[in-house]
Amino acid sequence: MSLRIEVRRGGLVETIHPVSAVVVGGGRVRWSVGEDLASFWRSASKPFQLWNSVEQLPAGTVASLDDRQLAVGAASHNGEPGHVELVQALLARFGLDEGGLQCGAHLPSHEPAARAVAHARSIHNNCSGKHTFMLAACDARGWKLDYRLLSHPLQAGNHARLDELGGVHHGTGIDGCSVPTFHGPLSAFARAWSTLAGAMADEDGTLGRIGLAMSREPWSMSGTNRLDLAVVQQITEPVAVKIGAEGLFCVALPRRRVGIAVKVHSGNSDVLAVAVRAVLEQIGVPTVGRWHWDDVKNVRGAVVGDRRPVWGVAQKTE
Repeated sequence: MSLRIEVRRGGLVETIHPVSAVVVGGGRVRWSVGEDLASFWRSASKPFQLWNSVEQLPAGTVASLDDRQLAVGAASHNGEPGHVELVQALLARFGLDEGGLQCGAHLPSHEPAARAVAHARSIHNNCSGKHTFMLAACDARGWKLDYRLLSHPLQAGNHARLDELGGVHHGTGIDGCSVPTFHGPLSAFARAWSTLAGAMADEDGTLGRIGLAMSREPWSMSGTNRLDLAVVQQITEPVAVKIGAEGLFCVALPRRRVGIAVKVHSGNSDVLAVAVRAVLEQIGVPTVGRWHWDDVKNVRGAVVGDRRPVWGVAQKTE
């Protein structure tokens, strides 16, 4: 079975983007398309990194946090004012200073928010929520507050946790926010996300709380006009999702207890949106409304082409 997304302009196929995807449930691959491609986790690992960080905090901490605070801890957020306020409140809650965040500074990815700030700060970084929890975990455990090295106990814990969840030994690299990221096959990603789906279904422990928070507060973990937000809003059942980077997207469906990993080989983010919906609909997860990503528009907003999924030979879903 194969899936590609074709981008057409003026009736001509301008580009072709192969897609791979894996669905895991009950500890086994239930459905797949394309190859079991190796990829970096990047931001798709954030719920599991947050899980590890929260478990280092004093007992009862997670019960004192609301859904928005947990969601921003797993976020790739836009740096909109509401996101910044959430992170600032968490820093104050843990008695920490923004200067301790190791993620680096960039302007908000939300253009109106970027125009409103004088200069980039670490708190605007899309990973600042994750880094706030990482810093809080190190402070609580008395670990070195520069937590960037793979040998740091926090990062070693993240590595071990993903290995256990994915059932493979992951390779390593450095993420855009300066901490280690890990790579493995898509099936390992889908397996980890199926564990998240099960924890959500059972409302089980810290991981279940994190997944449910992501599902209930999708804006807090993404932002205006983001794919994460659109998927949660347009799927007709409970779901937690997370964009990775370079064409990766992961999904947890608690009612079905399955995890899904989708990868657009080219890394194109607009194509990724079309691929995610195509995979969801192929396995029987209905969506409502129309993706604006289906359209190719020029700078004046006129529709000049489209993006559409093209499937190869059909295969049954178990």
